[in-house]
Amino acid sequence: MHSTHIIIRSDDIDSNGHVRGSKYLDYAVHARWIALTQAGLSAKKLASAGFGPVVLDVSIKYRRELMLGDEIDIETRFEYGSPKFVKTIQSTVRRSDGVVAAEVTSLTGLMNLAERKLVDDGVVVWRKFLHQPSVVDLPPADDQR
Repeated sequence: MHSTHIIIRSDDIDSNGHVRGSKYLDYAVHARWIALTQAGLSAKKLASAGFGPVVLDVSIKYRRELMLGDEIDIETRFEYGSPKFVKTIQSTVRRSDGVVAAEVTSLTGLMNLAERKLVDDGVVVWRKFLHQPSVVDLPPADDQR
């Protein structure tokens, strides 16, 4: 599991004084990219090799309010139940009390940009671009399937 720290800013807040719903998605995307970057991914190298991640499905479960100034950790877990898809489960945890404010679940594939279709075995391709795959919960190559 990977953790990304965020402080709620004034432009994250709606007219009711709590975090806008779309910001939860922004936090989740940010945390996923931080984890992938820390695992050694270069988005530029991935794209120049003709690949790009695509989100196929995303859902948010709101649990508790977040307010201006709250500090949160986005705890990100990656699951590789299928060779074609990566499921990402992200909990937004308020630091002050450990309460889970929201959960974002997404399903991602890796697209071959030239063919405009999903790669059949994305794990193999991901592994080529990650220096520390364990950061994104990718098991060692001999532990796969």
